[in-house]
Amino acid sequence: MTSSNVIPHPENRWRHDPALPLLAIDEPPPYSVINPDGTSPYLLLCEHASNRIPKALGDLGLPETERRRHIAWDIGVNALSQHLSRMLDAPLFMTNYSRLVIDCNRPLGVPSAMPEISETTKIPGNIGLTEAEKAQRIDTLFTPYAEAVARRLDLLQQQGKRPIVVGIHSFTPVYFGKQRPWHAGILYGQATGFGQMLVRELQAESGLTIGDNEPYIIHRDEDYTVPVHADARGLPGALIEVRHDLIDTLSGVGEWGDRLTRCFKAALQEQG
Repeated sequence: MTSSNVIPHPENRWRHDPALPLLAIDEPPPYSVINPDGTSPYLLLCEHASNRIPKALGDLGLPETERRRHIAWDIGVNALSQHLSRMLDAPLFMTNYSRLVIDCNRPLGVPSAMPEISETTKIPGNIGLTEAEKAQRIDTLFTPYAEAVARRLDLLQQQGKRPIVVGIHSFTPVYFGKQRPWHAGILYGQATGFGQMLVRELQAESGLTIGDNEPYIIHRDEDYTVPVHADARGLPGALIEVRHDLIDTLSGVGEWGDRLTRCFKAALQEQG
């Protein structure tokens, strides 16, 4: 059989030679910065803003229906983060690629950083990655974003400022078949005062069920943003989680963007 007739093994369709660049010259950079000169003490981070997959990795073996689901990104947070950045005059750092390629809110080396399975969905393009393939994703997508955030925090602290780190996330209404009761939740680690302050502010809004370290908890082995960018620096930090069916429309983004803006501003006043 000649080489022209060789059918590639199906498992290779989503694999990429790490000796070649992961991103093509016409693809977006690993992250974007919105309102870089914003004057708010809040520094907004959005690690799951996009479901984009580098062209070199194809579709990771997933149909479009799966790539549009919550497993690939946090639905609604791209627009919500930009709304908050504008209303608060806060700098915003956003990733430009799917968390299925590499999750920028996970410590390196944990299985969920480049998941072979997400919830109950297998990710064929992530199964059996070589160390070189993993290293390329880290070097191309994770490290540039993490270091850009760290440089901004270094600069602010060198200027004598005390930034407040807030990650903007959304969660699925149903997880492993179980309905979740919360409209939103605040997740925090060492900054209990700041986290609980945000919980109180949101609970003061009528008709809402707000999670206090729900629907997840911050854990050093499974989280990066709060433990590294906030807790390790002694800075106030938290993640806001909004149920994604509440922010999957423009009107929902506007409603929750305005609500969170009120809460964040009130928290600033309480902190003095």
